[in-house]
Amino acid sequence: MYDLILRNGTIVDGTGAAPFSADVAVQDGKIAAVGQDLGEATRTIDAAGLTITPGFVDVHTHYDAQLTWDPHLTPSGYHGVTTAVVGNCGVGFAPAQPDKHDWLIQLMEGVEDIPGAALSEGIKWDWETFPEYLDAVERAPLAIDVGTQVPHSAVRAYVMGERGAKNEPATAGDIEKMASIVKEGVAAGALGFSTSRTIAHRALDGEPVPGTFAAEDELFGIGRALGELGTGIFEVAGAGAAGEDIAAPKKEIDWMRRLSTEIGRPVTFAMVQVDAAPELYRELLDYAKDATAEGAEIFPQVAGRPFGMLMGLQTERHAWVDKAAYQEVAHLPLAERAAALREPERKQRILEEESDGGGFSGVWEQYAMLFPLGFPLDYEPRQEDSVEGRAEREGRDPKELLYELMLENDGRAMLLVPALNYSYRTCDPIYEMMHHPRAVLGLGDGGAHCALICDASIPTFMLTHWVRDRKRGERVSVEFAVQRMTRDTARLFGMHDRGTIEPGMKADFNLIDMDALRLEAPEAVADLPAGGRRLMQRAHGYVSTIVSGIEVMRDGEPTGALPGKLVRGEQPAPTA
Repeated sequence: MYDLILRNGTIVDGTGAAPFSADVAVQDGKIAAVGQDLGEATRTIDAAGLTITPGFVDVHTHYDAQLTWDPHLTPSGYHGVTTAVVGNCGVGFAPAQPDKHDWLIQLMEGVEDIPGAALSEGIKWDWETFPEYLDAVERAPLAIDVGTQVPHSAVRAYVMGERGAKNEPATAGDIEKMASIVKEGVAAGALGFSTSRTIAHRALDGEPVPGTFAAEDELFGIGRALGELGTGIFEVAGAGAAGEDIAAPKKEIDWMRRLSTEIGRPVTFAMVQVDAAPELYRELLDYAKDATAEGAEIFPQVAGRPFGMLMGLQTERHAWVDKAAYQEVAHLPLAERAAALREPERKQRILEEESDGGGFSGVWEQYAMLFPLGFPLDYEPRQEDSVEGRAEREGRDPKELLYELMLENDGRAMLLVPALNYSYRTCDPIYEMMHHPRAVLGLGDGGAHCALICDASIPTFMLTHWVRDRKRGERVSVEFAVQRMTRDTARLFGMHDRGTIEPGMKADFNLIDMDALRLEAPEAVADLPAGGRRLMQRAHGYVSTIVSGIEVMRDGEPTGALPGKLVRGEQPAPTA
């Protein structure tokens, strides 16, 4: 008698194998058997007509604080994610001296655009060291599993104080202390170490995050701690990652290659296509592939769709937010605000009023970069569908057209601003990146960039756009998409106990109605602590999400079950 049997489903098992029909039996949170005529179970779920996948493993999130108040780590929990990794981009909340709490909050607010008031009210500081933070995560009620990384910025500030915060060079003694803290954290259960070197990542006061300019002796000194332990990944948001310095990425991948070779550990770095050098990604892919011949393990971490901000009346920053005529009605509920903005006199005042430079106004005036997201949602729009393209085609003023587009659907309309991964107005480069033998899918940034970005929905986008709906180029097979989001991400971060549907593996599943699967429109919600606002995006078509054999989501809603746990260190593969 098993605990659970999933019957009559089509299995996409995470290995890259073709889909097949079989039943899956679960016992004590593990997969007990896969096949036909498996016997009886305490509970049976009829999965006829549904696709059964492993639970998705999202290795690039920023739920470091949110996990203390939101057991489902939404939006990720709405998109089939059953394991999330935090501590990315070198930022996090441990180690943390008691007098540095506000500083760490301001750092996270600046880098990852998470409301500081929400963090201040939501975090219950009951740790100082990184092992104590792991203990706090272990005590948190969770619906899904969480893995962690030791963040460079917090470690540097903890060891060096103001010198570390101001990015002063580290001494040999500083490096030894930092390496010791990282080694302690990974030995206690962190999955690795992360750092940020892009000047696009800045604290709330505008200062680059600690570690941005760290010299090689610091990076290698810390990296050797992973080598000594023989476990853990080294994650990098590299210099030039956002296109601010097109010469930097090649230099970055050189030291990453040498570091990986020396310490015998994998290094993963964020990689996107940038408009300043739209062919650079191909060179970086080649470098990563060639590095394997020298014994290095270099893994480009790529996004599954254009990396784009969203803009509309629901977002905190938009084209009219700095206009006095808009501010007069900004306090109104959305539908009433949209009605007020339709008044001809107010519209004229807003369109004629000069911007004061706030609210990203320079971005919003690049009409060739603004695309109505529409519904069904279009994340791969053509250039002629931009505000500029439509205005030219219709013989209209693009500013006036933008105004009307923002008022559609009672002000709920959104426009996409594809800042990265869309230089050629096609997702073909993303297709190429995803198929690189060393590529790992990530960069969804779940929990971060609350005011402008909602890319935690990429797992659903992979199955809808890339597998089923794409019309402007090649699609991918469902087995490819699932493998990229399950086995590949899990194994890179040392979680060998999940990511495939095989006996002995962790019983994490999604039961999906692939025909009905769709992304819902992003919307603003005020559900963070202290009434903080964020963008939320749900999905339709996830019939069930199961963690350790226990159903945590049913038809897109939480069941109340909380089987999630801290992933404490590398998880071995099951033995026969």
